[in-house]
Amino acid sequence: MATAEDKNINALKSFMQESKTKDHPDSQLISILHKAQELYGYISQEVMNEISKEMNIPTAHIWGVATFYHYFNLKPKGKHSISVCLGTACYVKGAEEILNTIREELKIDFGQTSEDNFFTLQEARCLGACGLAPVIMIDDKIYGSLTPKKVVEIIKSYKK
Repeated sequence: MATAEDKNINALKSFMQESKTKDHPDSQLISILHKAQELYGYISQEVMNEISKEMNIPTAHIWGVATFYHYFNLKPKGKHSISVCLGTACYVKGAEEILNTIREELKIDFGQTSEDNFFTLQEARCLGACGLAPVIMIDDKIYGSLTPKKVVEIIKSYKK
């Protein structure tokens, strides 16, 4: 019986075969990286090596493309993403205190995932909810008028 890993690699290889062009094998690299991230949730070194072998593109080139574009994740992401707004209105109204509370509660910093793989912390320049400052967004839900105590309660509500 095929594992999920086997199915993912087979789906990626099939996609790469469909994407190959004779003149420029790397012309489809971004779409291949998108497909890999869709299948795995992130792009590991092993996946880059597989793409390199299959498409005959140096791994260093793949790494360069994957690290250049902010969209691509090189590490597994948590079940939930927390974005902390650091725009002017949020910052003036206490975003730094909210951020420090999240850092302490989850023991992570921007771009990191909690040990339990439940949360990934991200920075946002503006979430468009300035009237509710300071705000965070967990997945697609905005939480505003935050205090450190409220943030801890919100985080705990996701763990239930």
